[in-house]
Amino acid sequence: MSIDRRKIALFASAAALRFLLFSAFPQLAELLTGRAEISTPAPLFLPLFALIPAPFFRLVTAILYILVDLVSADAVIRIARSGAARSSPLFSSPRKDIKWDELAVGAAFLFNPFTIATCLARPTTVFSNCAIVCAIAAAVDRRPVKSMLALVFAAYFSLYPALLLPPLILLCHDQSVGTKSSLSNTASRLLPFFVGSLTWLLATSYVLTGFSWEFIRSTYGVHLLLPDLTPNVGLWWYFFIEMFDPFRAFFLGVFWLHLVSYVGGLCLRLRKQPLFVLTTLLGIFAVFQPYPSIADASLYFSLVPLYSHIFPLMRYTFFAIATVLYATLLGPAFYYLWIYAGSGNANFFYAITLVWSLGLSIVVGECLFAVLRDEWEVDRPEMKGKDIRRI
Repeated sequence: MSIDRRKIALFASAAALRFLLFSAFPQLAELLTGRAEISTPAPLFLPLFALIPAPFFRLVTAILYILVDLVSADAVIRIARSGAARSSPLFSSPRKDIKWDELAVGAAFLFNPFTIATCLARPTTVFSNCAIVCAIAAAVDRRPVKSMLALVFAAYFSLYPALLLPPLILLCHDQSVGTKSSLSNTASRLLPFFVGSLTWLLATSYVLTGFSWEFIRSTYGVHLLLPDLTPNVGLWWYFFIEMFDPFRAFFLGVFWLHLVSYVGGLCLRLRKQPLFVLTTLLGIFAVFQPYPSIADASLYFSLVPLYSHIFPLMRYTFFAIATVLYATLLGPAFYYLWIYAGSGNANFFYAITLVWSLGLSIVVGECLFAVLRDEWEVDRPEMKGKDIRRI
C-alpha cells in the first residue's frame, strides 16, 4: 500500500499545531471552554468525561480531540476524492474540471480558525460533527450501512442530525445506482436499520441510567423545549427571553417547523445533488438550530470547498466574507462589554449575533444560487456566462 507523504505531513502539522496550543497556552483552552460562541448544553455522553482521572484530564482530552479532528479531516478528504460534489449519477456539472486538490480541502478544514478554536475549547459538538462527515464519506464510498450507523451516533449524540436522514438516504441510493435497486427499496432497507440502531442505543442508555427515561428530558428535551436561555450565537435565546409564557409552546413549534421545513423542500428541488442538500442543511442548522456554535459553522465551511467549481458564479463573496469576519471579531468584544464591563446590554450581543447569522445566511444563499445557476446552464447552455436579472 502506497504512503501519501503529503497527507501524513498535513495531519502531522495540524496535530502539532493543536498540541502546541494546548501545551503552550493552557489558559487559552480554559478561556475558550467558557465562551458562549463555542459552549453548548451538555449532550448525553458528557458524564463519560468524569471517568478520566483529574491529573490526566487535560492531556487525555487534548489527544482525544486532536484525533477526532484528524478523523473528520480524513472523512472530508475522502468526500473530496470521490468527486461526488461535481459529478454524480444524476448530474454532472459543466464546470466539473474546476476543483481544489483533496488535500487542500482537508487543509481548509484542519487549519480553519473556527475548527482550531473548537478543538481547543473541547465542546462535545465535535463528536457529532465527526459522525456526520463520516456518514457522508461512507455514503459516497458506497457503504450505506456504515453511513446509517454513523448518522445514528450523530443523532444519538445530539438531535438535529436526524434531519439529515432523507438526503443521506438519497445519496446512498444514488451512489449505489448500479445495483438497480429502486429508491423505495433502498429507503425500506436503511430506514428500519437507522430506527432500530437508534432505539438500541436509547435502550442501552435507559439501562445504564438505572432504568429511567429521565435522561431524554435532560438531553434531547433541552433542544426541543429550550429551558436554557443562556446567550449564544443563535437566534432563539433572545426571542424566547422576551416571549410571554402562554405563547411559548406555540412559537417553539413554529421555530422547529421552520427548521424542519427546509429538509423536504431542498430534497425535492435538488434531488439530483443530495450531497449539496446535506451541505446546505448543515449551513442552515448553523444558523437556525436552538443552540448553535462556531463548531457548526466550521463543519459547514469545511464542506463548502467541495464546490469550488461554483465559486465563479457567486455574486456577493466579498460581502459574505466581510460580514462573517466582522461578526467574528466584534462578537467577543460585544459580549465582554455586556457581561463583564457592564457598559452594554443584551441588545449589544444579540445585534452582533444577527450579523453573524446574516453572514452565514448570505454564504448559504450564495452557494444555493450558484448551484441552481449551474444546473440551469445544463438545461440552457446558450445562457452560459450571461447575466441574469430579477424582473
